[in-house]
Amino acid sequence: MTSTAIKQKGQTISADELKALNKRFEAASPQEILRWVDTYFGNRSAQMSSFGLEDVALTDMYWRITPKVRVMTLETGRLPTETYTLMDQIKLRYDIEIEAFYPKYDAVDNMVQEHGFNLFYKSIDNRKLCCGVRKVEPLNRALNTLDAWVTGLRRDQGMARGMIQIIEWDDAHNNYKVNPLANWSFDQVEKYVKANSVPYNELHDRGYPSIGCAPCTRAIKPGEDLRAGRWWWESDPKAKECGLHVVQKADGTHAAVRASKSSTNG
Repeated sequence: MTSTAIKQKGQTISADELKALNKRFEAASPQEILRWVDTYFGNRSAQMSSFGLEDVALTDMYWRITPKVRVMTLETGRLPTETYTLMDQIKLRYDIEIEAFYPKYDAVDNMVQEHGFNLFYKSIDNRKLCCGVRKVEPLNRALNTLDAWVTGLRRDQGMARGMIQIIEWDDAHNNYKVNPLANWSFDQVEKYVKANSVPYNELHDRGYPSIGCAPCTRAIKPGEDLRAGRWWWESDPKAKECGLHVVQKADGTHAAVRASKSSTNG
């Protein structure tokens, strides 16, 4: 972060202002942060949701602040039936439209023709190719329309997520990334969902703490890492990310982030 003002599509927040906002919001509730997002960015902001526990909690909070909340999602074409059911429940509960971004047909067709339908089981490179086509490219397309996006990332999810700020400049997408739950714990999220009767993915009750595409997600066994059900055939736990979230380190380099506890964001 430099001392110069950072240009965004519709607003300008200087580095000093950003630092002050993060200091202020460390002691703020997620609702206070979301209220600021709505006031400052309006409909040029949206929540990017994969409909995990953190995501549905945020949608409920956001909707209580503005019933016109924008919720976006990446519809990869291979999500579990239970996730689609939850999407319909969220639409009915909050009377909102879910803005779904789909992979490009030609890109999927070319990938499948060359590598097969279940290419991701063959190698990490193939799996990352699939994530790139089905998730990363649609995400880039969605975020190109926004000044700010809201995520359910938490610092206690492990690895590089421990470095996230509540409000960050997102170089990759030329906008701001807001993490209202950054300093919340999984228990706080779970309690909020239960206390407010928020609809959630029934797979969470069947041993799925982290839910992605159906072929790439399984229930975990007692004692397993909570991320073990994602791309379980891969031997390197540090490779279990899809490229949706990138954190800029203090030295200017970037690190992809993954969760070690109930990650539902990628």
